[in-house]
Amino acid sequence: MRTKLLKLVFLAPLAGLVMSGCHVYVRPPPAQVAVSVPGEVVVDTVPPPAPVEVVTVSPGPDFIWIGGAWVWGGGGWVWERGHWDRPPHPGMVWAPHRYEVRNGHRVFVRGGWR
Repeated sequence: MRTKLLKLVFLAPLAGLVMSGCHVYVRPPPAQVAVSVPGEVVVDTVPPPAPVEVVTVSPGPDFIWIGGAWVWGGGGWVWERGHWDRPPHPGMVWAPHRYEVRNGHRVFVRGGWR
């Protein structure tokens, strides 16, 4: 008799939770991010597919097109649209943003003028 009473005491609240439609949401863990070198970010998530960009007419002969890319915005991937830009100094070229895999981790390497 005592074991039946103990079962009722412990199982009744649990049954009440199950019957009430209690929902539990487990939040996924945040992306793990590490900065190793300035301009490089190690992220454990893959960026989304790049959207199709329309390259507009150049605003002048000295401008070059810098294609859009997914960049890490601290809390997630952010699309940085492509745009026309002028090199800051003669002879400089644009090295595009790129993604590398190092030791099993995806590394975002920010592009820039070189």
